[in-house]
Amino acid sequence: MTLIPSAARAALLAQAAQRILITDGAFGTEIQNRKLAEADYAGTLGLTHDQKGNNDILALTRPDVPEAIHRAYFDAGADIAETNTFSANRISQADYGAEHLVREINIESARLARRVADEYAARDGRPRFVAGAIGPTNKTLSLSPDVNDPGFREIDWDELVAVYREQADALVAGGADFILVETVFDTLNCKAAIMAVRQLEQALGREVPLMLSMTLTDLSGRNLSGHTVEAFWHAVRHARPVTIGLNCSFGAQQLRPHVKALAEIAEALIMVYPNAGLPNELGAYDEEPETTAALVGEWAEKGQVNILGGCCGSTPAHIAAMAAAVTGLAPRQTPKVPVATRLAGLEPFIMAA
Repeated sequence: MTLIPSAARAALLAQAAQRILITDGAFGTEIQNRKLAEADYAGTLGLTHDQKGNNDILALTRPDVPEAIHRAYFDAGADIAETNTFSANRISQADYGAEHLVREINIESARLARRVADEYAARDGRPRFVAGAIGPTNKTLSLSPDVNDPGFREIDWDELVAVYREQADALVAGGADFILVETVFDTLNCKAAIMAVRQLEQALGREVPLMLSMTLTDLSGRNLSGHTVEAFWHAVRHARPVTIGLNCSFGAQQLRPHVKALAEIAEALIMVYPNAGLPNELGAYDEEPETTAALVGEWAEKGQVNILGGCCGSTPAHIAAMAAAVTGLAPRQTPKVPVATRLAGLEPFIMAA
């Protein structure tokens, strides 16, 4: 089946060829800063569970909150809005007794981001994009949660594919340009998300571009399932993501060698959005916007990135500082990688010719 190519992929690649693009920053900490009460989250939905902390459901109960955050990031210079849907999946929403609202949450979140993005694009003629954000869930396909039973899994492949398919379908229905599979701590979970999007493409008859973003759990540069950034790329490059990169993890300073390694091998745009430094003893982020901007600016100066943004603790001020720091700097050029059979266990493997 021949799929209709994505106009959004072509438009993003065209913009990324001209300049370093900016994605937005944290949503969770921005929402926390608004000190919302449980009633703000719960609204009039009649849910029986306490909803405080269910950030995703604000698309239904307090859409003014995510809308204001989208606007603040666009005002700061962002080119891409990530939907406020990190935990808007059946598994995560079950903790709040809201799993029956998953489709509605995702559609409304994507519609909101799409409306604001289109408004800003119409205002100045600069394209704005919407990335439908899909988090990793709190389940893992690769690891057992029971130290006494290494073979046990709380979820199987088919179920997780179905969970991701449900969310991706709703995000695209709401107007998302891309599906962003982010904070990947388990590479097998990411592969399930890729499968879900491939199924969605076949159903729609058109391409749904993927953005993939890994998170590191230790300074050696591995995710929780043990893959290095190089091995992760080898494991997912078949999906032809429009972007590949890193998010969350640590601050920009600790990510430096891993960004360099990925930039040298990936035949896709590099998108990196680190935390605003490391949290302090109270769990707060103290790194000033100028500090973060200077650190990610080093990657830009070395030609290692195409898209920059922020994760936990970042604010519109951080995004504005990043946008200013990379103005006029040339974007990374995608490398010409020799044809070879590239495989991955926990480490990358290139088969000799």
